[in-house]
Amino acid sequence: MYTISFTKEALFDIEYIVLWYEEQRVGLSYDFELCLEAGLAEVLRNPDNFQKRYKKVQVRFISRFPYGIHYVVKENTIVIIAVFHTSLSPKNWSKRL
Repeated sequence: MYTISFTKEALFDIEYIVLWYEEQRVGLSYDFELCLEAGLAEVLRNPDNFQKRYKKVQVRFISRFPYGIHYVVKENTIVIIAVFHTSLSPKNWSKRL
């Protein structure tokens, strides 16, 4: 059984995204949160299902929104290192490894 943990930076990513979507339209942040939770649940169920993109970092893209959940698996823990927009360069978050 796996557990999920978040880096401080990943939590800041999520907070920023939620605030941005809420500014765009009231309630849109809630839609994002639901899609994020669904993506995290899939990662938790089977973390090996998703492509390794950068070294050992795997990515699960969020449905309906242009973001990816970037994570590494360390023993029985899935560490979320970033939730990044798909248009951003990996150089922006690769320093987090």
